[in-house]
Amino acid sequence: MTQTQEPVRSRTFSWSDPAENAAQLGRRSGLELLRAMTAGELAAPPVMHLLDMSRLTADEGRVVVELVPQEFHYNPLGSVHGGVISTLLDTAAGCAVHSTLPAGMGYTSLDLNVKFLRPVTVDSGTLRCEGTVLQRGRRTALAEARLTDTGGRLVAHATSSCLLFPVP
Repeated sequence: MTQTQEPVRSRTFSWSDPAENAAQLGRRSGLELLRAMTAGELAAPPVMHLLDMSRLTADEGRVVVELVPQEFHYNPLGSVHGGVISTLLDTAAGCAVHSTLPAGMGYTSLDLNVKFLRPVTVDSGTLRCEGTVLQRGRRTALAEARLTDTGGRLVAHATSSCLLFPVP
């Protein structure tokens, strides 16, 4: 390395076996699972470690998750990649739906419609993403997620349809 080259940045993280949480689907309600994760009784899903999401809180029909933007979230344009923002929105909306499900029921996203409203950078401060269930039926649910920056400005919004199904 020469004196003019910048040092290489790196990041290391670890995660727990996701099968351990999946095994709880038939035994606990969605809200019980989410609260067990926030209490540290169950490990957070690997994606939360991958993106460095934090502070998940859950109530029935409502979930909040936070993320502090870092350089490793950036796209080539010097802002947080839309995929990272979409993942936050999908997580909050999907987990809000999950929080309404009884033990033995699962869900999967059918679609995610995202609107990016402002650029997000490390200067945006802590991002807060709140997902809420708008409607839940027997087979589908509709949820929305709102992503705000430290100043409370809306930076992105999403709606998500989820398919609900029994798990063995």
